[in-house]
Amino acid sequence: MKGSSNRRPTLADVARLAGVSLGSASRALSAPEEVRPATREKVQRAVLQLGYIRDGAARALASRRTHTVAAIYPTLNNPIFAHSTEAMQHALWRRGYQLIIASHEYHVDDEPAVIRSVVERGVDGLIMVGTDRSEDIYTLLRQRSLPYVLTWSTDGTQYPHCVGISNFQAMYDLTKVVLDHGHRDIAVCGGHTARNERARGRRDGVLAALEERGLTMRADWILETPLSYQAGRDAFRQLWATSDRPTAILFGTDLQAIGALYEARKLGVRVPQDISILGFDSIEEGAFMQPALSTIRLPARDIGRLAAERMVALIEGAEPPPAEPLEHSVLLRESLGKAP
Repeated sequence: MKGSSNRRPTLADVARLAGVSLGSASRALSAPEEVRPATREKVQRAVLQLGYIRDGAARALASRRTHTVAAIYPTLNNPIFAHSTEAMQHALWRRGYQLIIASHEYHVDDEPAVIRSVVERGVDGLIMVGTDRSEDIYTLLRQRSLPYVLTWSTDGTQYPHCVGISNFQAMYDLTKVVLDHGHRDIAVCGGHTARNERARGRRDGVLAALEERGLTMRADWILETPLSYQAGRDAFRQLWATSDRPTAILFGTDLQAIGALYEARKLGVRVPQDISILGFDSIEEGAFMQPALSTIRLPARDIGRLAAERMVALIEGAEPPPAEPLEHSVLLRESLGKAP
């Protein structure tokens, strides 16, 4: 075998085979939306035929960018994040950026180390979930001059680049609907509120709606648990075992609420005739439950897409206007009924 046959193909080889200029070949790969479809197709055919792969290290040195964005999630175990991530990945890819994902699985003490590890590997920007985190993280990002976007929440911050909803307002709106169905004995089961403004906002939205009607919630009916199916099952058993039972339970996630629906059926408790169960997130599985789960519908795909678009704008030196809270909606299904 001749030595030349082992030579790695170059961008010049791609341009020559495609019959386009070197600049057109470069743009077709780095900014495909800027070239004509016919040119883009010829370049892509040449890339596949030659087996050409861009030298990421050389590209990063030349542009001082890695064209990589990191998204840090609190967990990879909640389906709601999958839809958002898909939209985020698609929007970044169309703009010439790749997405890498990391998670601390709600171990918030590990989040600084996870973020530092990702930053040290070289990224152009960071997308994070929530607004409540260690000041050490924001200090690191400022030191590195690294742009960042916060997602899923607009509560508890004045940072202009937050793409999400007001969790407080969403749960407040859901609780008002529950109250309008005649419920007064209401319990809430959400995630742990320490360093999690989303969990705090959802809990406080329930309490605010109750207070507006002159009602209070029993302290032992405010539960903080892991965000899982099993935690929802455990919470339902705990609340149903009391002598004075709530007539409605509002859960901080659909995962918990689905677990509660399963446990209610297992115990022979009728939903919503005996008790109403509500979630928050509108994951697809909730619609398939018997009864179907009432919940808050979140704009998951919009969060992912808009976060990606804002992230690229910040990386490329633009300063988009402050983001406004996105719309949520109350999704009423069969798991909410009149108070027994």
